[in-house]
Amino acid sequence: KSGQKNLGRLPLWRLPRPRHCKRKESNMSVSIKNVTKMYGDARALDNVSVEIADGEFIAILGPSGCGKTTLLRTISGFVRPTGGTVEVDGRLFSSDKVQVPVEQRGLGMVFQSFALWPHMTVRQNIEFPLKSRRNQALTPQQRRQAVEAAMASTGLEKLQDRLPGELSGGQRQRVALARAIVEKPALLLMDEPLSALDAELKISMRKEIQDIHKLTGASIVYVTHDQSEALAMADRIIIMKEGRIEQVGTPEEIYYRPKTLFAATFVSKCNLVRGRWEGDCFWADAAAGQNQPFARGPVESCFREAGVCPVRPEEFTMTRIGMGLEGRVVNRQWGGRDIHYKVECGTELFTVYAGLFDNYAEGDRVVLQRREAAREIAI
Repeated sequence: KSGQKNLGRLPLWRLPRPRHCKRKESNMSVSIKNVTKMYGDARALDNVSVEIADGEFIAILGPSGCGKTTLLRTISGFVRPTGGTVEVDGRLFSSDKVQVPVEQRGLGMVFQSFALWPHMTVRQNIEFPLKSRRNQALTPQQRRQAVEAAMASTGLEKLQDRLPGELSGGQRQRVALARAIVEKPALLLMDEPLSALDAELKISMRKEIQDIHKLTGASIVYVTHDQSEALAMADRIIIMKEGRIEQVGTPEEIYYRPKTLFAATFVSKCNLVRGRWEGDCFWADAAAGQNQPFARGPVESCFREAGVCPVRPEEFTMTRIGMGLEGRVVNRQWGGRDIHYKVECGTELFTVYAGLFDNYAEGDRVVLQRREAAREIAI
């Protein structure tokens, strides 16, 4: 059914909760304080602290092995921290001495592998969590209504009698989502749920997950290594590297105001141009015609100390003559809406996103300018 029809089913999410469920009716806030996790001599998490607000969509972003899945599993209760605490709504859930069992945390989990029962139909897979001991207070009617609400919100009503083997990858992912939300959890954890899907399905499923967030109002913690997923869906993004948090901020803050060299290169794919800072003016080492600064504007101290200026690929302009970084086009990839170039400037290789009318061939000599600097010079 369409999203509008699904919204009409929203009152089903107001069903009474089992009497044994002690958490409050609102969403969950999560407080992670100084969490460390050791595996022998290896430090998977290193003094991680972050606050997750009620109803917030948080994406944990980072390369493989950075600790993002370990952090998610620590929140869920699958991993006990070596040090620090995890509190939910002020209640201690995890520490080196306390570990509330996973089944008592009142959360939903969506795994990368979907983890569906192959011998159960769509309806049976979705209904399965409601048959647990913690939901024994639910009446058959309440179970049926909860399953119907979960199927309606994920558009699975017409597929309810199919087995997982008869479904596409996107449909199986929707079943996993419906199963995770059928208990109406206030906290929903997702571990790279779209990594097994093709590019078109990923785009479609992003909208499905955003719709689930709006329908349920649940707090979502979403682990991914795909920066486009994090930027498209999250209220805030946690960037991790080697078990530590590099930066926390909104997608706009992460993209336009990176606070570390890693955040700049990993998320916004910044080129780091070498040179020197004089106040808020940057003079590039390899720029031709040094009578104008290559860039202007305040930057974080880490860029000043490293003697580099972060320039995103779309901030570059290319011309055949003028002042700027002289280079040569060494690679060209047509992308439909724009063209991606690799430009060699001395020993540096820069990535440039240019419009379709800025058509250069491999081997062409070009001059790179920073778009803001070009506009300031023109003014």
